[in-house]
Amino acid sequence: MLEARDLMVFYENMLALNNVTIRCEAEEIVGVFGANSAGKSTLMYAISGIMEDIRKKEEMAGGERITILGTITYLGQEITRVKPSKRAKMGIILCPERRRIFKESSVLENLRIGAYLASPSQARETMDYVFTIFPALQKLKKRVGGFLSGGEQQMLAIGRALMAQPKVLLLDEPLLGLSPLIQAILVRTTKEIRDEKKISIVITEQYARPVLPIIDYGFILENGAAVLEGTREELLGNPDVRSAYFGV
Repeated sequence: MLEARDLMVFYENMLALNNVTIRCEAEEIVGVFGANSAGKSTLMYAISGIMEDIRKKEEMAGGERITILGTITYLGQEITRVKPSKRAKMGIILCPERRRIFKESSVLENLRIGAYLASPSQARETMDYVFTIFPALQKLKKRVGGFLSGGEQQMLAIGRALMAQPKVLLLDEPLLGLSPLIQAILVRTTKEIRDEKKISIVITEQYARPVLPIIDYGFILENGAAVLEGTREELLGNPDVRSAYFGV
């Protein structure tokens, strides 16, 4: 369904991604794990098209030179140079790292902003769904985003991404900085979203422990390269993975 093949991203002379190939089939949850600066966010930016947009803006401004090599295909169509706005219309939606909600806008306004690609009926149905999976937001409809807790902001960020009607949902480190209780809620909800909405999900995380139980397939990044991949069972059974990510 979605594949990035031999993906390389250079910032000037720094190699951020090195021949990375990942794929996500229909209705799969795919995990991408790695330490800080492993290339996880660069990968998500490349798949969503934001990296291509940044590259063009830097080129026009005479700023940092960014080079993107390799191919990205979606539903059999190459989209390596397709604008992020068009990728979003095709159903590839990014929920970025560190939430990035509109902090001066209310919960309701944030969700409505996310519905720019939805029909009125889709927006109503999806908003009801968001309040069903995140009941905490139901009680906070009018609260300004900047006054939400970190967990509530992450729920809102995921809800806003769902309002855009994704076919592939890209979750970039959704558990970052959150308590184990909130992490467990978000992991469980991620699986529910896949099961109920029948969408594909790619999720990146620095710590694999909370996410490994729900993925179908996973990739380990180190220094911009994919060094290991496998099914959930294969990764859980790999002693190197268990040592690096579980401490056993």
